[in-house]
Amino acid sequence: MRKIVLLLAALGMTAALGACGSSSSKSTSSTTVHVAVPVGTNPSKSAKMVCQPEAQSDVAGSLGVKTTQVTPPTWADHVYSCKYVYPNGSFTLSVKELANKPQTDAYFAQLQHTLGQSTATAPDLGQGAFTTPNGSLVVRKDFKVLTVDVSGLPAQFGAPPQARSSVALSIGTVVMGCWTGA
Repeated sequence: MRKIVLLLAALGMTAALGACGSSSSKSTSSTTVHVAVPVGTNPSKSAKMVCQPEAQSDVAGSLGVKTTQVTPPTWADHVYSCKYVYPNGSFTLSVKELANKPQTDAYFAQLQHTLGQSTATAPDLGQGAFTTPNGSLVVRKDFKVLTVDVSGLPAQFGAPPQARSSVALSIGTVVMGCWTGA
């Protein structure tokens, strides 16, 4: 039974990744040039993406459940954040934007220390990732750090039900799939 649940979760992630940006992505060449952009006065396009309807749809496809509400996003201290609310819980997505690699390294290390790092194998996402003891996920990419805080969800969530840590990994995989070139 567990293998079936994992297979269905993987299929959901694959479908969500295929949908991410599919309607608006255009490539003029076979080579994509990626440049890390430091924090600015306003949130970046990739940070704002985590709360947009397309991301909501991709997350719903990955988890097998639609949100009842996504709170209006906030932008404070260079953190863009919103909460996905469900009848039986919620999770928060936040993106901290930093000015350079040393600041990003320091912030990521600070989160490892303050949130704690589970003993599970670190997920292969972004340019470094870890899960916390409560199942939440932290991923760094360029000068951004994504936090998927699933502490507000029940121990099992989604359709089919998954452990919180699997939910966080699903969401993180969807977001990182959308951040290609961002």
